[in-house]
Amino acid sequence: MALEQKIIEELKSALLKEKDELEKGLARIARPVDKQSGDYETSFEDIGTDREDNASEVEQYSDNLPVEFALEKKLKDIISALERMENGTYGICENCNIEISLERLKANPSAKTCIKCN
Repeated sequence: MALEQKIIEELKSALLKEKDELEKGLARIARPVDKQSGDYETSFEDIGTDREDNASEVEQYSDNLPVEFALEKKLKDIISALERMENGTYGICENCNIEISLERLKANPSAKTCIKCN
């Protein structure tokens, strides 16, 4: 049973909204390297030459790096889901090729796998 176009449009809308929010969040701590693929690089501010300023810069960078990785991974998952929608493979498990349940897709529109393969 293939997903209805109306449901795909609803899920696509949710994905695009989340994509926009992720890009805004990433823009606060990183600069885009390749926005189309979702690749960002954590910004490293140059506050000054004072040792305390340098320590603050390093601490800020260290705090932002894992956040950037998590947001970037989610963004890449969303970009991938949008691509699957375009090429007609959305909603099909990448491991076993069965349909991903609608409940799972509603909970996580960027899901690549079914519950069994998760």
